[in-house]
Formats: sequence, structure tokens, C-alpha cells
Amino acid sequence: MDRRIDGTRVAVLVANEGVEQIELTEPWKAIENAGGRPELVAPQGGEVQAFNHLDKADTFPVDHTVADANPDDYDALMLPGGVANPDQLRLSADAVAFARAFFTAGKPVAAICHAPWTLIEADVVRGRTLTSWPSLQTDLRNAGATWVDEEVHTDHGLVTSRKPDDLPAFCAKMVEEFAEGRHPAQAAATH
Repeated sequence: MDRRIDGTRVAVLVANEGVEQIELTEPWKAIENAGGRPELVAPQGGEVQAFNHLDKADTFPVDHTVADANPDDYDALMLPGGVANPDQLRLSADAVAFARAFFTAGKPVAAICHAPWTLIEADVVRGRTLTSWPSLQTDLRNAGATWVDEEVHTDHGLVTSRKPDDLPAFCAKMVEEFAEGRHPAQAAATH
């Protein structure tokens, strides 16, 4: 059964350079196909330069800067991967605070590949179980999380996956969690 998220506003938070294109475009399509409204949020206005691994790919227009976007205006958050993308985001205090706000409010969040680096910086993984690109497992454990090697894992509204090959399972679970909406236990898990 296909889940619908008609009218659901989803912030897709990325750095202005370094996002893995397929981890941006496939979840974006899944959100739109389920009736959701994705919006690209980045530290700077203009465009986002996506990559296919280490090669430049397409550019995408930024809908809102992090400074101008209000987490209260969104129902869910999606964080694509790419090595450089979350590495840059975790250096942006505004981006980290934006991501943290979704956890504080108990809103669903989806993060794939290297994206949990931003969540580590936001200090929202402690006491949670999640997956990621394997090289992040030590970082996640050091931040108080339990790391598992699974195609997709859900923990109180937080959906995580390891890599582009996991996108079909990730997108399906992401839409399901976005359809469920707020998860009060998620807000309680943050500190």
C-alpha cells in the first residue's frame, strides 16, 4: 500500500556543495510522488552543486537559506549524504540548530549515508540506534548511539540508511514515517 503525505512540507537540508546527487533526487521524487512538498534549504542562497561520488553533477536552486527557514514551518526533515555535504553542514551553527529543532519537536527525520555527521553535531543521536555509511560507526558510537549494519533502520521517527543501494528501502520507510508524523518519544530522547 502506497502511503500519502499530501501537503506535507519537507525541508531537505544540504550544504551548497558536496551533496550526493542520487541521495538528493531519489528521496525528493519519493516525497513528491507521495504528495509531499520538498523544499531545498542550504546555508547560502543561489544553487547547490551536487556530485556523483567525486565528480560534479547537476546544480539545484535553493528554496530557502537556513537563516531564513523556520523549522516550525516544516513537518519533516530529510538529510541527503555525500562526504563533503554533512561535513560542511556540521560547521554551520544555523544548520545544526535547524536540524536539532526537528528532534526537539518530535518531527520525523530521514538521513542517509554520511548525513548522520550533522546529527552527531546536533547532539541528537545519544541513546538511539541507527545506521550510516560504515566509516561513521565509530563517530556514532562515540556520540552515544548504537550503530547497526542494516539497509534501513528506524528509531522513533528517525530513518537511516547506509548508501545509495539502500535508496528504495530508505525512500519507502521515509515516506511511511513522514506519514505517521510526530513521534513524542523522539523529543524525549534529546537533551
